[in-house]
Amino acid sequence: MSRPRIICHMLTALDGKITGDFMNTAACGAAGEAYEATNDSYHPDAWLCGRVTTDENFTFYAEPELDPAAPPPPAGDFVAVGDAAMYYVSVDPKGRIGWKSDILRYADRPAAHVIELLTEEAPDAYRAFLRKLGISYIVAGSGAIDCALAAEKLHDLFGIRTLMVSGGGFINWTFLAAGLVDELSVILAPVADGANDTVTLFEKPRSLADTPPVEFSLKAARILTGDVLWLRYAVRGR
Repeated sequence: MSRPRIICHMLTALDGKITGDFMNTAACGAAGEAYEATNDSYHPDAWLCGRVTTDENFTFYAEPELDPAAPPPPAGDFVAVGDAAMYYVSVDPKGRIGWKSDILRYADRPAAHVIELLTEEAPDAYRAFLRKLGISYIVAGSGAIDCALAAEKLHDLFGIRTLMVSGGGFINWTFLAAGLVDELSVILAPVADGANDTVTLFEKPRSLADTPPVEFSLKAARILTGDVLWLRYAVRGR
């Protein structure tokens, strides 16, 4: 099966957290700069986040403006832009994210054309909403996202060769458990907040069957500015 090279690239605190109060510290500020620089070093064609990460950081829980009278769109996938310089892949199984544009702009990254990753549960009205905005979408899975099929479609329909999986913890584990992560890249900030109600690097969704622990082999470790560590791991057995 053809698919992109997939790197799970994340910034974490020393206690494994990927969100929380630690992100407002000076220590995390230095780590954030390192995170963007190291992300660029992979020369990705696309980056991918889960629905909660998208809502919390980019769409801020806006409701999609659906037209119940819109005619049902054709079945299958929709490629609005097949040759973008950068893509943002939004994992949104049931079609809930209220986009306002087909372009996502974030930090100093190139403007990215949005691809929605849906399941068959996403309603026709939501797919029509995406088409009206010129947002591409692919359908992969019935009740839950079929990550392997999604990766294949991202490669074949959009020419994505390198994909960065960038959280949250549930989507990170889902791709890892599916055997699709080729490398784990972690920017480790020298800070911890001890919170017990925030998400860690990997979290297993309740809907996902139990899988055995995944082991890694260290490829490289670098000390960066501000006592930040960049750790790179290969997934053992892959």
